[in-house]
Amino acid sequence: MDGTSTFNATTRPEFYRFHQGEKTLPFSDAEYEARLTGLRQIMSDAGVDACVLTSMHNVAYYSGFLYCAFGRPYAQVVTATDTVTFSAGIDAAQPWRRCFGDNITYTDWQRNNYWRAILSVTGPGKVVGFEGDHLSIAQMGLLKEFLTPASTVDIAPATMRQRMHKSDAEISLIRAGAATADVGGYAIRDAIKEGAREIDVAMAGRDAMELEIARRYPDAEYRDTWVWFQSGINTDGAHNPVTARRLETGDILSLNTFPMISGYYTALERTLFVSEVDEASRKIWEANVAAHEYGMSLLKPGASCAEVTQAINAFFEERDLLQYRTFGYGHSFGVLSHYYGREAGLELREDIDTVLEPGMVISMEPMLTIPEGQPGAGGYREHDILIITEDGNENITGFPYGPEHNVIA
Repeated sequence: MDGTSTFNATTRPEFYRFHQGEKTLPFSDAEYEARLTGLRQIMSDAGVDACVLTSMHNVAYYSGFLYCAFGRPYAQVVTATDTVTFSAGIDAAQPWRRCFGDNITYTDWQRNNYWRAILSVTGPGKVVGFEGDHLSIAQMGLLKEFLTPASTVDIAPATMRQRMHKSDAEISLIRAGAATADVGGYAIRDAIKEGAREIDVAMAGRDAMELEIARRYPDAEYRDTWVWFQSGINTDGAHNPVTARRLETGDILSLNTFPMISGYYTALERTLFVSEVDEASRKIWEANVAAHEYGMSLLKPGASCAEVTQAINAFFEERDLLQYRTFGYGHSFGVLSHYYGREAGLELREDIDTVLEPGMVISMEPMLTIPEGQPGAGGYREHDILIITEDGNENITGFPYGPEHNVIA
């Protein structure tokens, strides 16, 4: 039997098709067709015959399938006529149920059946597109060995630019994610009290968000939703993990909720205090809130990421606070998480010249970190998600910010 036949253990195939159940995707077939049409135009412009996509974010974006690698390689191959995902036998038919188009399962009866399966779709000697920011040196060597490409083209930058522009369907899902992040925020606020551990507060927010996602998307797969909830000195870094530290009166807090829906990331981040806030801390907090509001007012079509960044830098510099800024002021949203994806061409940094356009989605999230031993010590951050519209922006984050709302008795 050939490698694509139905599985038969006695013949030890290199790869096969195992399709059972009904397909259930995050978006309509028309949405995936539109995305693939965009990719095929990119391929045509670059003279690419077959794209071998290997990253979680691109495979999820173009097929709907968000893989779990666990040390195994996965892929989606797109040609002028076909789209096929490639998955390991350990997943059985789940990848086919969760992808648009065809799926081939490769076996581990012998090493590199993954590449033999891919070759069955690409054919040898073609111009092959690959993701230069994802494919390892070792896997690139195997691509060349098995596919014997006429040439290779790094397709990653162009796919990133495509993902930066959100469809109506994506924006609808991102809105739901932002609303879910708010749900987690309110659950966290209700759980805050003196003596509570960071981990207990974080779990309250995570559980509330997972229940909300299940309510909104009963046919989805649920994974990866998380919370970073930090207190006191633990607020100094934006990505500091949760600990068992107990909250004390006067503590600065950092609330961070991250609902994950079909690979799509959204976030809510807020500064809070337990019971009371001292005057030095209030002054820093209010300055960061003012920068947050000023920054949101700058997010409109025609503004470049670098221009927005420089304007907020000047705002902080006038208040002698710029030296406490630790990272850029915002980033794109879409198929990404804390361990895959990133649309690095749409970040509010000095070295990014991308011009904002309607349909882009970006955060505003200024953060100041005041070192221990100084008045107002701690990390201050507010974070809202904004959709760039034809004449400005729409803020889709609803949880309130600032001292008037977030000193929690």
